[in-house]
Amino acid sequence: MPELPEMENYRRLLGGLVINKRITGTEVLREKSINLEPERFDRLLSGQAIRRIDRRAKHLLFALESGEILVLHLMLGGIICYGTLADKPERTVQVQISFGDAQLYFIGLRLGYLHVLEPEQLVRLFAKLGPEPFDPALTQAVFRERLARRKGTLKSSLVDQSFLAGIGNCYSDEICFDASLLPARKPGSLSGEEMNRLYDSMLRVLEEATSFGGYMELPLYPGDRLTGGFDSRCRVYDREGEPCVRCGAPLVRSEVSSKKSFYCLRCQS
Repeated sequence: MPELPEMENYRRLLGGLVINKRITGTEVLREKSINLEPERFDRLLSGQAIRRIDRRAKHLLFALESGEILVLHLMLGGIICYGTLADKPERTVQVQISFGDAQLYFIGLRLGYLHVLEPEQLVRLFAKLGPEPFDPALTQAVFRERLARRKGTLKSSLVDQSFLAGIGNCYSDEICFDASLLPARKPGSLSGEEMNRLYDSMLRVLEEATSFGGYMELPLYPGDRLTGGFDSRCRVYDREGEPCVRCGAPLVRSEVSSKKSFYCLRCQS
């Protein structure tokens, strides 16, 4: 599932591609991916320009000049691509938004969605989300205080969107590895120093992953050399059996809080 770094990478790259460009048409190939009838969806978007692209947690928010917001959540397996018809990937497209000769393709929206919402609806949608990891108000001290109240495991805490917004399976494992902590550890068992380490690792891993374009499979547009650059830099995620980059021990995979998790038993504790 695309997480904070992947969606932030999309946000940054899309800004130079679609902001202030006029939408010339839409095509909906799967009605369940949107929240309006396809004809109304097309009438509402056609002729409008996207004035701003924001991100909240794992959502992208396309602010339309009408004041409505086009909300994208890719969920599991979703991707987006931008280009001409000749650049269209060999994938099933659920929704397509055209900007003249260029199209923005929304792919893999079997579980994800692209909804048009009013600002007040957006407030309700995000009401239960926790703070963003890079929110200046989420200081090390605030992070420790919030984490100390958590039950369950580090894994379940880091992926809980009401605790922190934007982290999922991949980066929860990468953060725990960077902090030399097992994802199965209980927050209550952590010392203050370990909590600080986890906080610093969270910021470091997410910043690095974003700067390398996240781990997405396909480039956003032809010639995009950034998107997906972090995939080869993952230290533990999806690396079962490979040698640990720190100590050489084979990495293991197990279920932690009912989620797959990858880690090193030798140098994480």
